[in-house]
Amino acid sequence: MSPADCAVVVLISGHGSNLQALIDAATPPVRIAAVIANRAEAYGLERARQAGIATQVIDHREHADRESFDAALAAAIDAQGADLVVLAGFMRILTPTFVRRYQGRLLNIHPSLLPLYKGLHTHQRALDAGDAWHGCSVHFVTEELDGGPVVLQSRVPVQAEDTAESLATRVHAAEHLLYPVAVRLFAEGRLRLGTLGAELDGEALPPTGATLPSLTAAASLS
Repeated sequence: MSPADCAVVVLISGHGSNLQALIDAATPPVRIAAVIANRAEAYGLERARQAGIATQVIDHREHADRESFDAALAAAIDAQGADLVVLAGFMRILTPTFVRRYQGRLLNIHPSLLPLYKGLHTHQRALDAGDAWHGCSVHFVTEELDGGPVVLQSRVPVQAEDTAESLATRVHAAEHLLYPVAVRLFAEGRLRLGTLGAELDGEALPPTGATLPSLTAAASLS
């Protein structure tokens, strides 16, 4: 990867709000080379087209199994010369073979303060638990679902009147600020996956990654 250019391929399945945040923030060394969706109707494809970014659809329904779909997906990613693969609302569970292929070059964002609330319905689960704080995490993807080393987190205060929907809205605002930061840190060569976990500027990160207080404050006002 050249310090002057980091080719990023973004994988999406739907509306693409995190993709839009990445597009809006993409300045050198970040270059979004392509957006790939597993659904032709994904609105994120239109966001990419409006930004002049190459798009491709690889429909999982046209493949007999996860392995053949992931093989087609990997071929498309490699054709773009991707330095980094970013999951942005990509609603497919990836095979271990795919994950190992891009180890250390595959990021995801999850709507919880990992390791809390892996999987679905994170906002309601945080409310049910009576948590004072909720938020989002960017992590390297490993074979364990939502279990890879955490890179960055943004904390969002849970308010007494919150519903799952209102909390989700504020967490989404935090995601849109947090994800571009993580991508830029990788592109600048500051973020990497080491043998013991995520590293930032050559220092090992704690299990919950780094927290950006400024993002927390911004998200709470959204």
